[in-house]
Amino acid sequence: MGLTTKMQDSVGLILIGHGSKLPHNRENLEKIAAMICSRGKFKTVEIAFMVRDTPTVNDAVDMIVEKGVSKIVLVPAFLAAGVHTTEDIPGLIDVKEREPKLKAKGIELVYGEPIGSDERIAEILEEKALKALGQEVRKDSEIVDAYSVSAAGKIVDKSMMLIRQAISDDLAKFPKYKVPIVERVVHTTADPEFAKLLVISDDAVKAGVDAIKAGAKVVTDVKMVKAGINEARLKKFGSQIYTYMNDERVMDLAKKEDLTRSAAAMRLAIKDGLDGAIILVGNAPTAVFELADQIKAGKVKPALIVAVPVGFVGASESKEVTEKLSIPYVVTRGRKGGSTIAVAVFNALLTLAEGKLYG
Repeated sequence: MGLTTKMQDSVGLILIGHGSKLPHNRENLEKIAAMICSRGKFKTVEIAFMVRDTPTVNDAVDMIVEKGVSKIVLVPAFLAAGVHTTEDIPGLIDVKEREPKLKAKGIELVYGEPIGSDERIAEILEEKALKALGQEVRKDSEIVDAYSVSAAGKIVDKSMMLIRQAISDDLAKFPKYKVPIVERVVHTTADPEFAKLLVISDDAVKAGVDAIKAGAKVVTDVKMVKAGINEARLKKFGSQIYTYMNDERVMDLAKKEDLTRSAAAMRLAIKDGLDGAIILVGNAPTAVFELADQIKAGKVKPALIVAVPVGFVGASESKEVTEKLSIPYVVTRGRKGGSTIAVAVFNALLTLAEGKLYG
């Protein structure tokens, strides 16, 4: 059984890895976090590392606390229980000292178990072994042939038909050129309410599509938004996608200027140049506030802002600020939003830039 919508909004998940100097260690954990987030049971997912990488566990806890959650689940991405999972990680998150302070704020820490022995792990290892032997591997649940491709297309068509029926009254309020954005978000979330929450400025679709075609830089607030975008499709237009959250300069700037990491990351991105860029914010209201301040100060002029942070603290207010800017925007009013929404909006724009239409 999944979490209720109310519980989804109030629970944050942190996946804890060991940490390594090699980039693939981080990339693998980021992809797993993005997969979990896209499944919809946890809307707020962060990663953290014990050593050699950032954010630390404490940093990740701080980031999730900012989003107004009442419970944080910490799960070690380790195969088996050991010194790291039973002693080191609890020590790194300062359970004995920090838990009472968090409880005083109404925030509960829950510590999950490592992966352990699981039939799904056995299937993966078996698949890797068979591939190493040069054998073709097919999952029992998947038959890759013309029938399955056809069936997948029929499922998408039926989904779109059901979506259009469910939100027909809301779609009628949008001009035709905005409809693909709305449909994509509702399809991604399976939540018709987003058809009521989405606000798309009149020039947002054209601005986004034109920027993509022009090879504009794309900047995201977190890696989970970046992970949801097909970079191969984007590179065909000459575009590249960046996130600054793990830039070594961020922590120094955050401490020096008393900023959140998200605000510091946005400030650095602006310093590196964001004129004509597309900004995608799915998690961090403080990144939106920083961007808005810099726009008002005349220091940056992006092509499009997609501001859909999720949470109880600052999320709704940051979107209200965005709507008052002179920059084209897409927002979701209220507390709802998240990385998957930012990805859905951008992927819809990318599809339109490719000259494709939805079924």
